[in-house]
Amino acid sequence: MELTIHKADTQKPLPDDSELTFGTVFTDHMFNMDYDLKNGWHNPRIEPYQPIVMEPSTMVLHYGQSIFEGLKAFKTASGDIRLFRPRENFKRFNRSGHKLCMPPFDEDFALNALKELVKLDRRWVPSTPGTSLYLRPTIIAMDPFVGVRASHTYRFFIIMSPVGAYYKEGFNPVKIWVTDKYVRAVRGGMGEVKTAGNYAASLYAGEEAHRIGYTQVLWLDGVELKYIEEVGSMNIFFVIDDEIITPSLSGSILSGVTRDTVKQLAARWGHPVTERRISIDELIAAHASGKLQEIFGSGTAAVISPVGEFMFKDKVMKVGDGQVGKWSQKFFNAITDIQYGITEDPDGWIEPVC
Repeated sequence: MELTIHKADTQKPLPDDSELTFGTVFTDHMFNMDYDLKNGWHNPRIEPYQPIVMEPSTMVLHYGQSIFEGLKAFKTASGDIRLFRPRENFKRFNRSGHKLCMPPFDEDFALNALKELVKLDRRWVPSTPGTSLYLRPTIIAMDPFVGVRASHTYRFFIIMSPVGAYYKEGFNPVKIWVTDKYVRAVRGGMGEVKTAGNYAASLYAGEEAHRIGYTQVLWLDGVELKYIEEVGSMNIFFVIDDEIITPSLSGSILSGVTRDTVKQLAARWGHPVTERRISIDELIAAHASGKLQEIFGSGTAAVISPVGEFMFKDKVMKVGDGQVGKWSQKFFNAITDIQYGITEDPDGWIEPVC
């Protein structure tokens, strides 16, 4: 396939780095590619950012056949632009597509198209520390058909948004609410897939968490309501009696790229992460005994998010001294230093763009 590029006639004004939030402003261009049974994936193109025209009967609107990814482009002090582990994102993107009966795409071609898109809109990559260009590849079902089956046509698109911190707290500790009232996913379902329905399932509980002053929901397993899984937008880690623990992937937890990065860094430092089932009762007991030292989340949006407090069944528990813990800070510094080119990248995680 040949990638075609149609540049926008005019350029939007750039937002000031100091005013960046998350996911509200979008760049001048986007990538689009189509699929049908006869032609496969075809017509890859970069064109001006614009609405996607669809009929009211378009299947994605009725049956939720939609997947997406999230990754970032970073600008170094020297002005170079780079991606962090994008191949892992595209691998996971295809895995998500397989679970939702979508046709696989060529990951190398998609990565090259993404690089061309970032190059074209490179002026949108902010330079202030802590900012980046957020990249959102998405595939949606496009058949104009009201009936439950896999679509025969799809649209693959990538949009981009300059962003600041994901949470209003920035890198300061957030508060999370542990619920045994609602469930998000069960093993054998869509919990391990980055699909729209996963996030829709989290909204109601998330709104309840916000009403009582908490930033995110920490989900328990959907069968026994006992074992900790993940936060709505990130994987979760605990430091208990100097052991770093994260819930094992059970089929209902997203396999996070940042989660894997934390694991690899910890192993390199001689302090490997333990992956196992951990119950909310064990966590509360560790807090009561004084052995719970830290909780932090990991994800592309926030990178590392320290947790200063959690609540379960109306009991509020402060984590450590409520401040950023040493492991949270160490992982955050190590990952962001690689992303922004402050330190070397010994693992080949960086993909240069321009």
